[in-house]
Amino acid sequence: MTRLPGRWRSVLPSLGYELPPDLTPDSSSGPITAGIPLELIRQSISRREYWEIPEPVLEQYRRYRPSPLWRARGYEQAIGSRVPIWVKYEGGNISGSHKLNTALAQAYYYQRAGYSELVTGTGAGQWGTALAAACAVFGMSCTVFMVGHSLRSKPYRGSLMRLLGATVHASPSPLTDLGVLAGSGAADRNSLSLAIGEAVEHARGGQGRAFCIGSGETYSILHQSVIGLEAIDQLAEAGATVDTVVGCVGAGSNFGGVALPFFAAGPGATRLVAAESSATPKLTRGIYAYDRTDATGTSPLEAMYTVGSGFAIPPSHSAGLRYHGAAKLLSAMRRRDQIEALAVGQQQALTAGRTFTRTELVVPAPESGHALAAAAALAVGDGPLAPSRAGILVCVSGHGLLDLAAYDRSEAGDTADQAADEASLRAAVADLRPVLDLDLLDGAR
Repeated sequence: MTRLPGRWRSVLPSLGYELPPDLTPDSSSGPITAGIPLELIRQSISRREYWEIPEPVLEQYRRYRPSPLWRARGYEQAIGSRVPIWVKYEGGNISGSHKLNTALAQAYYYQRAGYSELVTGTGAGQWGTALAAACAVFGMSCTVFMVGHSLRSKPYRGSLMRLLGATVHASPSPLTDLGVLAGSGAADRNSLSLAIGEAVEHARGGQGRAFCIGSGETYSILHQSVIGLEAIDQLAEAGATVDTVVGCVGAGSNFGGVALPFFAAGPGATRLVAAESSATPKLTRGIYAYDRTDATGTSPLEAMYTVGSGFAIPPSHSAGLRYHGAAKLLSAMRRRDQIEALAVGQQQALTAGRTFTRTELVVPAPESGHALAAAAALAVGDGPLAPSRAGILVCVSGHGLLDLAAYDRSEAGDTADQAADEASLRAAVADLRPVLDLDLLDGAR
């Protein structure tokens, strides 16, 4: 029987190179990393492979982990799959997603560092809910800035966060200079970088507050390794073999969590395919450049595949994927062809989610629908990537019970795909500094 992992596993020792260093923007008034607990910084840069999970965090993990894995035979039959499809399901906790894995860890470390309030930005609301829950567990206050378009389309996400004790603001908000500057004209941009920027500004304005983020940082990907570690054991118990692992990508914690333990176990032995939104196609159509992680202009510039932090992202039901850049860890791996990427439209994702609901009796979040659609393409061989030959593991990163309005609109034919416009993409990245070969060499030293 699969046991809950007692350690997180880092992929950094298996890469064979160092990540490119961050750059400090001229406008910075101080490093955003100043308030990050030292243990989280160590987890982001150390070559240490295994990290013990603190007992208070393990105690909470035991409420919902190990998460289930099963063969999705109904889904296979419905799509005409040529190979087995195995599903790792992360929706069985109060946040409804994988986000709780790192939220609990981060709240634990921030509390030990002396902070009493955590502030964050969230897109679809899964991360905001997870952090609200983690703060409730560790006796901390929580403030969440949620993308306004997303909060209005799924108001019960806000209700759940407030039930957990969090204060929730629609972004852009009148509480921050950044929100006021953005004004009502940005309300429908669905900008996660703006929500994060407001959280950064708000966190700097109060004693005992810290900004906290749940997806793109290397330490958050480390915490998510419990997903892949469990999946490796569960597949072995089932006597199953897969040659492809699929996860959806906003910034990258879900994909990194399920996929990178397979890479650490044997680099190159398993194909790792990131499914992203065609409306925010950083890995498939973006450039590898130094870009900011939020809209304040004060955060470190990270080497990432990006469509530009100022790109006007069209509204979508998959708000969790609507982040302009991929995590610097995943971006570096993409640059070296250690991971692959596939862009999926939201209608295709919602169709896959509907099929999965009717065959597996689990409602996936629209974000996870992107992964299911990518898995379907790889299972029947009709996508731009070579099909799987042995089997596919796909991470359903969260449930869609608070996203039913999206499925209603899809059923009514009221959902449109808005692929990123090429001219707008090029304009949004025109002023960014590309990551040069010299930067990669510096990172390897």
